[in-house]
Amino acid sequence: MSLKSKFSEELKIALKAKDPVKLRTLRALISALQMKEIEERQGGVAALSEQQELAVLQKQAKQRQDSIAQYHAAGRTDLVATEEEELLVIQSYLPAELSDEEIAQVVQQAIQDLGVTSQKEMGKLMGVVMGKLRGKADGKRIQTVVKSLLS
Repeated sequence: MSLKSKFSEELKIALKAKDPVKLRTLRALISALQMKEIEERQGGVAALSEQQELAVLQKQAKQRQDSIAQYHAAGRTDLVATEEEELLVIQSYLPAELSDEEIAQVVQQAIQDLGVTSQKEMGKLMGVVMGKLRGKADGKRIQTVVKSLLS
């Protein structure tokens, strides 16, 4: 079952439960998925893959995190609370992120496979690692682990 159909079902449940946070968040997610479908349809693809759907979810979560930081800086605690509620709903649909130790294991394996020895080759290493860990960990966390292992 695609995320879009799952969200449609969850939307019906949220309507019946009169849950305004979940309602607005699911509507926003469905809208974002539809926008991505339209964008991909122009490229000749009919439906989104599971990885593309996951990327849309992660982008939505990242937008909420950025908004929270900006609203915090502006002192808008009312808007911070709204964004945090939506972020919690989005995170409930995202897979659990890997721990730093699990990321380090993947990075160490990639270092051995590629024979990387210095930070000059970090770009090549990051490309391989990001391909393996896409959707499983934040890129900044991965970069931090890679830098620590290469230094």
